[in-house]
Amino acid sequence: MPSILHSLRLLTEPTRLRILLLLESEELSVAELQQILAAGQSSISTHLAQLRQTGLIEDRRIGKSTLYSLRVPPAFQQLMEVLRQAASEIPEAAQDQAALRLILDKRQDKMRAYFDQLAGRFGRHYVPGRSWKAVAELLLQLMPPMVIADLGAGEGTLSQLLAQRAAEVIAVDNSEKMVEFGSELARTHGVRNLAYRKGDLEALPVEDGTVDLALFSQSLHHAQHPRKAVEEAWRILRPGGRIAILDLARHHYEQAREMYADVWLGFTEAELVGYLEKAGFGEVRTMVVHKEEEAPYFETVLALGAKL
Repeated sequence: MPSILHSLRLLTEPTRLRILLLLESEELSVAELQQILAAGQSSISTHLAQLRQTGLIEDRRIGKSTLYSLRVPPAFQQLMEVLRQAASEIPEAAQDQAALRLILDKRQDKMRAYFDQLAGRFGRHYVPGRSWKAVAELLLQLMPPMVIADLGAGEGTLSQLLAQRAAEVIAVDNSEKMVEFGSELARTHGVRNLAYRKGDLEALPVEDGTVDLALFSQSLHHAQHPRKAVEEAWRILRPGGRIAILDLARHHYEQAREMYADVWLGFTEAELVGYLEKAGFGEVRTMVVHKEEEAPYFETVLALGAKL
């Protein structure tokens, strides 16, 4: 029987305790634990190897994957009860469970896997007239006229594209030069339904309940307090309005802070779900919509919600 004292020493490390609590709920792979804990593969593998020493986890092979699960000998039942109580002292534990639910949802989403394969083939081989630009133009033309707030708009390239069909586009950025440049560009091209406003993501210069779509396109990771920015989006939306967040998935490319002035190194899907639900949004969904093939292999995540 493994030493209870040795097991206690190993389980005083918060990440190992988080892993154990996750495996109590569901059998998981190393890759799934990486997504939930936003940690590297080597770190997760090391923690799992140490947990195996306690005799509290076991593994089994499924094809090319190894799945890990909790195994609690009778002598360790009381220890597990103590560990469950200790989870309340770990701030990340509740978020881990939210991330776990997302992982389990994705397992069942076989249809999405099928369409991911289709998307991977789209554009890989030349077909006359078929391109992502053509598809984007098609979708823009099908978009109903509505008031859109492009939050963190930069020079406003996306704002100008959306203005083709929108009733009105409000482009918000905290850089005076960006606002001046975008405003001049809109005047030059005669885009009359596009208004640039200087303002902060956490204190938007937009009236309550006046917007149909609040859009963060690769801008939320520049907010000092992302949750506050999402709450501001809720404030400016009409009932029935929607929020869309396109941003980087959590990564470890620290150079992004200097190169791109990023405040946050992306977000996990669970974090985005938490921001949206705490702000009051319903019908919340997230998905990874793009994976870069070159280092540092950034991924783009999409999060959606509705002001019900």
